[in-house]
Amino acid sequence: MRFGALIVCAALMASAAAAQSPPGSPSPPGSPELAPMPAPPPKVRDVAYAGGTIELEVDATDVARAIFRVRERAPLKGGGPVTLLYPQWLPGDHSPTGQIEKLAGLRVAIDGKPATWTRDPVEVFAFHVDAPAGARVLELEFQFVSATAGDQGPIVMTPNGMQLEWNSMLLYPAGHYATRIMFAPKLKLPSGWGYATALGEGTAGEAPIVFPVTDLATLVDSPLFAGKHFRRIDLDPGGRSPVFLNMFGDTARVLDATDEQLKAHRSLVKQADLLFGSRHFDHYDFLVSLSDELEAVGLEHHRSSENGVGRDYFSDWSGSVADRDLLAHEMTHSWNGKYRRPYDLWTPNFNTPMRDSLLWMYEGQTQYWGQVLAARAGLVSREEALGALARVAATHDRRPGRTWKPLVDTTNDPIVANRAPAAWRSWQRSEDYYEEGQLIWLEADTLIREKTGGARSLDDFARLFLGGHDGQWAPVTYRREDIIAALNATAPNDWAGFLTARIDRTSAHAPLDGLVRGGYRLVYGETASAYQKSIDAKLKGLDLLFSIGLSVGDDGRIREVMWDGPAFNQGLTVGARIVAVNGESFSGDVLKQAITEARSERAAIDLLVQSGDRYRTVGVDYHDGLRYPALERIADKPDMLGAILTPR
Repeated sequence: MRFGALIVCAALMASAAAAQSPPGSPSPPGSPELAPMPAPPPKVRDVAYAGGTIELEVDATDVARAIFRVRERAPLKGGGPVTLLYPQWLPGDHSPTGQIEKLAGLRVAIDGKPATWTRDPVEVFAFHVDAPAGARVLELEFQFVSATAGDQGPIVMTPNGMQLEWNSMLLYPAGHYATRIMFAPKLKLPSGWGYATALGEGTAGEAPIVFPVTDLATLVDSPLFAGKHFRRIDLDPGGRSPVFLNMFGDTARVLDATDEQLKAHRSLVKQADLLFGSRHFDHYDFLVSLSDELEAVGLEHHRSSENGVGRDYFSDWSGSVADRDLLAHEMTHSWNGKYRRPYDLWTPNFNTPMRDSLLWMYEGQTQYWGQVLAARAGLVSREEALGALARVAATHDRRPGRTWKPLVDTTNDPIVANRAPAAWRSWQRSEDYYEEGQLIWLEADTLIREKTGGARSLDDFARLFLGGHDGQWAPVTYRREDIIAALNATAPNDWAGFLTARIDRTSAHAPLDGLVRGGYRLVYGETASAYQKSIDAKLKGLDLLFSIGLSVGDDGRIREVMWDGPAFNQGLTVGARIVAVNGESFSGDVLKQAITEARSERAAIDLLVQSGDRYRTVGVDYHDGLRYPALERIADKPDMLGAILTPR
C-alpha cells in the first residue's frame, strides 16, 4: 500500500471507531493488553555477598563430547528469593556474548532437596529460586555443552586441548559487585594434561585441581588453557615479575620454536617495559594454542591473554606473519583496556550493559602499539610491518562506507552486528575503529614528533596515560577529555578538534597524513607485497579488492565485494562462485592473468558465475591491471615511520 493511501485508510478507521464508541467508553472486546513487565533483578551494589564463599567445581574430562560439567555450592543467609545470573556482557568482547544457549541440564537443590527454578521472561540470563526460611546451602548442577562444529560457535574443547573461560562455567548471585563475590574454583582435567592460568598453579591432589579463593571479577579475568601437549617458557628470567609463554599444541612437534623465535618473544616483554615504564600485574601469562582445531581466539585480560594461532606458527614462520602481532596486541591491553579503561565500558558486574564509545582509544591505540611493538621486538620485519600498514591504509581509504558512517558509530558494531558476516562490509563498515584507529594514532605520533622536533612522541603519551604506578591493578577509568588533556601535556595542539574531525565526522578518505608526515606515500603496483602474499596463502584465497573489487577463495567462492566497484556493478555478491574466467576453469592464477591481459584489450573479463542453482556470464569492464597497495618513500622527508618501528 502506498504511504498516502495508508494515511487515508487510517483516518477513515479512526473516524469509524470514534462514531461507534462514545467518549469515556471502555476499549472494545479483543483489543490488545500490554503485559506488565516483571520486576528487574536486584540492583547492583558495592556490598559483599553475605552468604560467603561459593564453591565451584568444573569437570572438563569429557573431551570426546566437548561437555563441561559444573557443580556449585552457594551458602545462603536464610530464606527468600534468590536471583542467579549467567554472565552476559563479557569484557574484551564489548558486547552481550555470553553463551547462555549452551547452558543445559540445570538442576537446583536447597539443603539437599530438589528446588524449582524459573527463568526471567525478560532478563533471560537471570534465574529465580525461592529459598525456604532457614535455608543454608544452594546447590547447582548444569552442563556447558560447548560447540562441536563451527556453525555452533567457537570450538573450545578437543581431544588435544581446551580454552576454558570461567564466565561460561558459573552462575552468580545478583545484587553485588563482581569484586565482592568470592569463589573457590576447582577443576578436573584429563589425566596427564598440562594447564596454565593467571590464577596460578593450583594444589593438585588426586583430583580436582584446587585454586586459591578469588573474587568473581578476577576469576572471569583469568581463563585457563589446557592440553595434552604443553610447553612453558620463561620470557623474563629474574625480571621484576614473572612472564611466561604457555603453549598448547595439536601435536608436540608444533611447540618446537627456534632460539631466534623465542628471542623475539622475550624482546616483546622488554619493549613493552620500555614503552609503558611500569607493570600493572604481579605476573603475566601468555596462553597460546597452536591449533587448527581450537578457536583462533584473541582476548585480553589483566594478567594474561588468550591467543589462538595456527599449528604452523613456528614451523612456517613466513606464513604466520598475520598472527605475529597478536601477542603484542593482547599484552598491550594489560595497560590499555584493563588498567586504563573507558568509563562507559567499566561495569560492576557481567550483566550490566556496556557502552563502547571510546573503542577508538581502547582498541585503536592498542592496534597501533601491537603493530609497533611487534616490529620493535623483531616478531615482524620492517618490510612486513610496512606491508601490513599499506594494506590497512588502502583498505580504509577506499572503503566507501566512511562517507555515511562516522568512525565513532563503528564502536557500536560489537553490539549491533556482534561480528556477524556482512554482505557489504565496505559499505556497512564493521569495527573500523581498530585499523582506522591505528591510522589516527600514527598521525598523532608523527604530529607530536614534528611539533617537538623529535623530542617527544606517542611513546611519552603512553607512559604518561597508560603507565604510572608499578604493580597497581585496580582499573582507572577515563573519558575523552582525559585523553585530550594527556595529549596536550605531551605536545600542545588542538587535540579536541583533531579527534572530532577524524572520529565524529564522515570523510571521503582515510586519515593518511601520518604516512606522509612519516616519510611515505600510499601507492599501488602490480606486485603483491610479501605480507599480502602471506595473507593470501594463510586465507587460501586472493585479494583483488583494489582492482576488480572482490576477494575470492581458492575454490572460486567470492568472499567480499567492494561497494560500487567493477564486480559490484556487474551484480556479483558474496557467496557466489566463479566457475570459469574467459572460458577457462577458475584458478587464482587464471583470474590474475585475465586482469593483466585486460590492460591491453578492450574486451571485458568474462566470468561464469554460479549462484545457487543458477549460472550466468558477466563481463567485468576493468582495464587497469592488478593493483596492490605499498608504501613508497618520499625522498625529501625524514623516515619518521622507520624511527617509530626501530627497537628501543
